[in-house]
Formats: sequence, structure tokens, C-alpha cells
Amino acid sequence: MNDVAYLPIGPPQLLLAASLIAVNLALSLGLRLGLTRTLLIASVRMTVQLLLIGLVLEWVFALDEPLPILAIALLMSALAGVSAVQRTKRRFAGVYWDSLVSVLSAAFLVTGFALVGIVRVRPWYDAQYLIPLLGMVLGNVLNGISLALDRFTEGVAQRRAQAELLLTLGATRWEAGHALIVDALRVGMIPTVNAMMVMGIVSLPGMMTGQILAGAAPADAVRYQIVIMFMIAAATALGAFGVVMLAFSRLFDRQHRLRSERLESVGR
Repeated sequence: MNDVAYLPIGPPQLLLAASLIAVNLALSLGLRLGLTRTLLIASVRMTVQLLLIGLVLEWVFALDEPLPILAIALLMSALAGVSAVQRTKRRFAGVYWDSLVSVLSAAFLVTGFALVGIVRVRPWYDAQYLIPLLGMVLGNVLNGISLALDRFTEGVAQRRAQAELLLTLGATRWEAGHALIVDALRVGMIPTVNAMMVMGIVSLPGMMTGQILAGAAPADAVRYQIVIMFMIAAATALGAFGVVMLAFSRLFDRQHRLRSERLESVGR
């Protein structure tokens, strides 16, 4: 299997692939979905971004100093932290900082453990491993944090009367907010759990498929994918837990009061 030739894709093949978006455009125009302009912009943006990142990664993979590689990793994490908050309907002062801390802590802890303890990359900051692994983890942590944070803040807004009643009756802030925390964490982790349940039966994940297309043995590709999925599961759980607990500490103060007035609705 390792002797299988890698088949490159050139501009003609890319143009042929781009023609597939005509299916989406036809549905949008025919059913008046109002997505034609959005689809065109998304297609062009995606193509340009990926072509540019392909050039950037060639430069990044050539680096052999830890500082610039870590700087790129921090930038990726910061963008993920900001993007996670921008998908929520309600925000509060300090929410971007909470998201950034949660993303950094979860992604760096899990990716670092995988690089040093599992894959055993030498040196540990080898960009060819660090950047792709971190990128896959960040994409999933971003979604988990966004879903959990949105569910928690919505729960605080919608179930404010119930929480305030519990606090009035003498409940601690933990007792009043526990159900909201549990619900938010469950929502944040559901996509990862669902993906793990059907992986290998219904879906073949992108990393494994990419390795196989590049000529890697299926058994080797599968082992890498298993590692990735456990990394994603752990990082998503840590990130969601971190951001929800930070939000909890801001919206339920130490005097066991619900500070729902700190929430602000934003348009998306």
C-alpha cells in the first residue's frame, strides 16, 4: 500500500471540482433560498484561504525554531477563541477572555500530551505535526465551546426565575446553576460523541482518508485517526467545562446572587 503513487490535483481538476457548486446554486435559484450570493462568496473565500494556507504551511513546516511555531499556534488559538464567542447570541463582559483561556488550556494541554507522550515527536515543536494536530483539535474545541457557552447563557436568560427562586430559598450558587451547567456541557459534547459513534461505519474521517489517498497503509491511518478522536474528545470536554465554569463564576457571584443583568443580547 505504501507504494501507491500519489495523484496530484492541478488547476484543471480544481476547476472541474468547483463546477460541483452548481448543484447548490441551482437549488438556491430554483427554490429561491436566497443563498446564491452567500454560496459564491463562501466558495471563493474557501478556495483562496486554502490556497494561501497551502503556501504558508510550506514556509511553516520549514521552520526549526520553537518560538515562531508557538507564535503561530497562539495566533490560531486566539482566532478560535474569538470565533467561538461570535457564534453565541448572548455575551457578557470578559467572555472573549474566558473563551481564549479555555481554548488555550484545553488545546495546548491535550496537543502537548499527544505530541510528547503518544506520537513522541522529536523535537516536540516539529511544525509538520504540531500545526495540523493543533488545527484539528482547535476546530472541534471551538464548536464545543460555542455550543456550551450559548446553551449556558440562554439557559440563564430563560430560566432566570427558577434559579432566583432556588437562591431565595437558600440554595448555593452551585445548587442553583448545576442544572444549567450540566445541560450546557452535554450540548457541547454531543457532536463529538455522535461523530465517534458512527466513525468507521457511516463516515470515514478526513485525516484518515487523506493519509490513505497519500499512500499510507490503512492500518496506520486508522491508528492516527483513533489518536486524533481521543484528543478531540478530551480537548472538547476540557474546553467546554472551562468556559462554562468561567461563565458561571461571572453570572453567579460569590454572594450567591444571579447577575443576569450582565448578559447582553447580540445580533448574529
